[in-house]
Amino acid sequence: MSEYHVPVMLKESVEGLNINPDGIYVDVTFGGGGHSRYILEHLKGGKLIAFDQDLEAQNNIPTHPNLIFVHGNFRFLRNFVRHAGYEQVDGILADLGVSSHHFDDEQRGFSFRFEGPLDMRMNTLSKFDAAHVVNTYDPVKLMELLRIYGEVDNPKVLVRAITKKRDEKPIETVQELVEALQPHIPANAQHKFLAKVFQALRIEVNREMEALKQMLEQSLKVLKPGGRLSVITYHSLEDRMVKNFMKSGNFEGKLEKDFYGNVITPFNIVNKKAISPTEKELEINNRSRSAKLRIAEKK
Repeated sequence: MSEYHVPVMLKESVEGLNINPDGIYVDVTFGGGGHSRYILEHLKGGKLIAFDQDLEAQNNIPTHPNLIFVHGNFRFLRNFVRHAGYEQVDGILADLGVSSHHFDDEQRGFSFRFEGPLDMRMNTLSKFDAAHVVNTYDPVKLMELLRIYGEVDNPKVLVRAITKKRDEKPIETVQELVEALQPHIPANAQHKFLAKVFQALRIEVNREMEALKQMLEQSLKVLKPGGRLSVITYHSLEDRMVKNFMKSGNFEGKLEKDFYGNVITPFNIVNKKAISPTEKELEINNRSRSAKLRIAEKK
């Protein structure tokens, strides 16, 4: 299963849950099952609820009496936990990265390295793909998502190139999109430039920021007092949202105080500073280079 995805900061993220062998835990991003398997190693009478919206992830499910697998998006966290028969859990783990399998499968359209359909759907049952975004969004909306989700410097120029190309014929493949953008790709930073564009489209297609926001909000109701939330992020938008939420219970990071001046927050921060992969892990798995792990405990 290691070919599907190498789990990032495996030991740090799972041990950050402070696992009770008889507790109930959730892995909201099952993927290749690496984190889930490690959690299961720590359980005796406890249970792990693991879910993933990608049908292909089901090929990685181990046979284990303590595992409950659910096919679905983590934006429905609370419903899934209740459906499994529980009101609250002892810990939630989320690895927000895209599986290596997705980047390496040319038919999924997540990578600009391959020719393939302009897809990028995590849930292949969805009809909303990257080609739809590129070909039907109005220029203002396209500029906005490239600027916010991709943090690109020249969204107006890129959107102009995209609209010119799609007016001739629909942009249906990865290569057609890259060709449309080619005149504006800096020669000395092609990989980084395209990574930002593809990131923006992927986030939009899968509604990633909305799903993350909903999952975090529900974690407050799903976690027991003393329960841990362990989240691995891969870009600044995700990390900022997680950091603010753990610090303040809201996404703006706005701190509220009680009558006595004490900060009101639903969490205790376990690691004051985000944990990054070790040099050893970076040597083994270069794709972990942008990962940041944050852990908080519900009060």
